[in-house]
Amino acid sequence: AGVATGVMSGSFGVGGAVISTPAIRALGCSAAIAVGTTLPSILPGAIMGSLKYRTSQLVRWRTVLYTVPAGIVAAVIGARLADVLPGDGHPLMILTAMMLFWSSWNLIRGEKSATETDSSIDAGAEVINQRSKSAVIGAMAGGLSGLLGVGGGIVMVPMFRDVLKVPMKTAIATSLVCVGFFAVPGTITHTIQGGVDWRYALLLTLGVIPGAPIGARIALSLR
Repeated sequence: AGVATGVMSGSFGVGGAVISTPAIRALGCSAAIAVGTTLPSILPGAIMGSLKYRTSQLVRWRTVLYTVPAGIVAAVIGARLADVLPGDGHPLMILTAMMLFWSSWNLIRGEKSATETDSSIDAGAEVINQRSKSAVIGAMAGGLSGLLGVGGGIVMVPMFRDVLKVPMKTAIATSLVCVGFFAVPGTITHTIQGGVDWRYALLLTLGVIPGAPIGARIALSLR
């Protein structure tokens, strides 16, 4: 499950929880604990995959800078909410499935070509606009990361592409870096709340570390 999670993470710029969450549920982890348990394995996967993308210079660091701060704050809030919402984690599983469906539909519709900024637009206004959009995307992705135990890439990849007009592979690489930042506060908060089963988390991590670079290589080799 960890290797599959890592490959998913590196290939698509997501945390890979769409694989690891149902996998550890099937292996006996409760829904409530599964939400937080997937987060510790996201960070090493994001690091390993990001290193591969960095050598290809696909990471848009300016977007990372604008996206991460709002996402970190939102990740803590989301993790806190996960601990108080009723349903013992089952509604969160359903919400995760709905978010995956939304992300899949946006990507299946077809890639919108990235466009350069219109030269007639004031450069300062465009920078502020990009910062604002990135912060909103970061808040959404970070909040879902903490709430659902996902990396947040299921939101960032389609929105980086459609809203910020970032090319697809750049969107994947940039999302993966942000995913790593969001996983840290979410992991800490869920751990404090007793929502992480480290037996599952550590075994997932052992598979994620070799899996993420494989996924990144696959993504780089594809059209």
